[in-house]
Amino acid sequence: ELYDQDAASLQVKVIHFLLGQTQAETGFIFIVDKDRGELFCQAIGDKILEEEVRMPIERCPLNKVINTKSPVSLDDLQKSEQAELEEHLSLSFRCLLAVPVCSKTEGNVIAIACIANKLHNETFNESDEDVIHLCFKYTATVLHSTLSVQNERKLKNQTQALLQIAKNLFTHLDDLTKLLREIMQEARNLTKAERCSVFLLERETNELVAKVFDGDVRSGKEELEREVRIPIGQGVAGQVAITGQLLNIDDAYSHPLFYRGVDDTTGFKTRNILCFPLKDEKDDVIGVAQLCNKLNGVSFSTFDEEVAKAFSVYCCISIVHSLLYQKVRDAQHRSKLSNELMNYHMMVSNEEVFHLFSMPVPRPTEMHPDMASFSFTPRSIPYDQTALAVLSMFEDMGLTARFRINKDVLSRFALMVRKGYREPPYHNWAHAFAVAHFCYLMFKNTQLLNYLDEIELFALFAACLCHDIDHRGTTNSFQVASGSVLAALYCSEGSVMERHHFAQSMCILNTEGCNIFIDLPRKEYEKALDLMRDIILATDLSHHLRIMKDLETMAEEGYDKKNPRHRSLLLFLLMTSCDLSDQTKNWTNSKKIAELIYQEFFSQGDLEKATGRDVQEMMDRDRACIPLLQIDFLNKIALPVFRLLAKIFPDASEVLQAVLSNRDKWECLNTKLLEMNAPRDMTMFDMDLKEEDFDPSQ
Repeated sequence: ELYDQDAASLQVKVIHFLLGQTQAETGFIFIVDKDRGELFCQAIGDKILEEEVRMPIERCPLNKVINTKSPVSLDDLQKSEQAELEEHLSLSFRCLLAVPVCSKTEGNVIAIACIANKLHNETFNESDEDVIHLCFKYTATVLHSTLSVQNERKLKNQTQALLQIAKNLFTHLDDLTKLLREIMQEARNLTKAERCSVFLLERETNELVAKVFDGDVRSGKEELEREVRIPIGQGVAGQVAITGQLLNIDDAYSHPLFYRGVDDTTGFKTRNILCFPLKDEKDDVIGVAQLCNKLNGVSFSTFDEEVAKAFSVYCCISIVHSLLYQKVRDAQHRSKLSNELMNYHMMVSNEEVFHLFSMPVPRPTEMHPDMASFSFTPRSIPYDQTALAVLSMFEDMGLTARFRINKDVLSRFALMVRKGYREPPYHNWAHAFAVAHFCYLMFKNTQLLNYLDEIELFALFAACLCHDIDHRGTTNSFQVASGSVLAALYCSEGSVMERHHFAQSMCILNTEGCNIFIDLPRKEYEKALDLMRDIILATDLSHHLRIMKDLETMAEEGYDKKNPRHRSLLLFLLMTSCDLSDQTKNWTNSKKIAELIYQEFFSQGDLEKATGRDVQEMMDRDRACIPLLQIDFLNKIALPVFRLLAKIFPDASEVLQAVLSNRDKWECLNTKLLEMNAPRDMTMFDMDLKEEDFDPSQ
């Protein structure tokens, strides 16, 4: 009757026998897990528990049995110890007898046999103790063997599970996000953990990065898609990344490496942690997996540790192959994109470069007397003179001399950048030239070098010229929705077009004879490229809106040139101001720019309609009310920018007044068109609209 392959079922048989012999109401057996320093119970009375009850030996009220190898009764326990034991087992005791079960070979305690609540309100006696000793004289070896067989079977099942997991993981190599989700799910299932996080090591920043962060699967909440970054060496995960050693923490809150801030914010309570490294074939750590809260036990066991180590091998192989797959796919996309660009753009000829190089560089005021004035409209400069005007501004700002820029290199750079722009209605070279010109105006009119270093001015001006290279006349959301090559390359990082503009800028700088930063010392060279990248990425309007409160705080408190964060924020504000600078010109320019912008918007809207996608109102030529859209844009985007600019640079106040004037004219125009019952779509630009007819001052 004692033969049973399941240890819990065997315990039920033994308990049933003991209850019959001792006239007890219930009983249970605590088995000693010496590897984990725990006692665990799998059955109470005639019922097998759904989840094992586990207690650390040193904190278990019955540890006296192990220490003394002697029986313990309820009278030997303090009231608090009785209450703790009752709480863990969901029982209530009138009387209790706990007897040690010792190994025949080693003599150590391998289990504690317990009977509780003698019938007829009697108490347990020596006869009951003798029954237990006699019972386990015959059953201890069988119980120990059954547990060993069960553990072997469990290991075999886990091995088979790992093989199935390997199969599952390798079906997601084409998508790292899905792969990481699969890893987290499988890790939870294997170890019966509540949560799992997988961090990959980003060596460039020396940080652990989790782009997919686990939610609470038991409550049905989905995983949160947000990036979490941890400096290497910080916290539990950071420590494991440095040492490459697994950490098994029973009590998270008492561990010195654990940071409670996330729990305090989210309301989640981390009880215990199993954190293990992910290593490649060179034994280098490429990431860390962190499991939280053992669901069917007090804490993670040594068995969980072994499973985690085995599982990490499959994780590593799949992650490394996924990253490699991503690199190959990115290379294919880049190759395709390069071919596309080469077909569209032709290299600048040596004749063009020589022609520009051989021309004397005039002062900007020689190109136009008002070129250094905020009111000057740079779009009035003919296209074939714009490259020369770029050289002129470089020289007038002192950048050519200060950074020893070779005229031949600068000429080729200016022509290559101009050639790099396509011809959508608005985001073309004329726009880029106007943006760079406003940067020049800020230098000429606001003592800009009292706010920035020369290298920052250099990077800002170059970024203004390059910030929209190869713009296709469509938005980031359009690129993603249409599944373009650009989206395939950059959508995981965000700011699709802006990342492409920077990548194309780097292509030009890496072209022989085009690198205007080539003579910079190494540190200044790296800083210039980093600044250029950050400034171009800041042209994403979503980035600007995210930092708006920081910009307002900086303007309110006062700009501090010694504060690195202030300098970054100011560069971003200047870039956005330059990008919107068409709104600071006269009404004729403002109206023409609106016409170009909506031509571009409506072309995208037409494409979206043709593919059955929803179209935003401002992209829909059939629904858009252009004057109202312009008023809304000026009120919500442009005016807050130029108010900040005027607050930080009082000498630039006139540009704010120009934007306010244009806003007022749009409001008057809207009223006039309503009075005339005239359309407020693209046809309004065909009307003979005289400014004096809707001038707010009239």
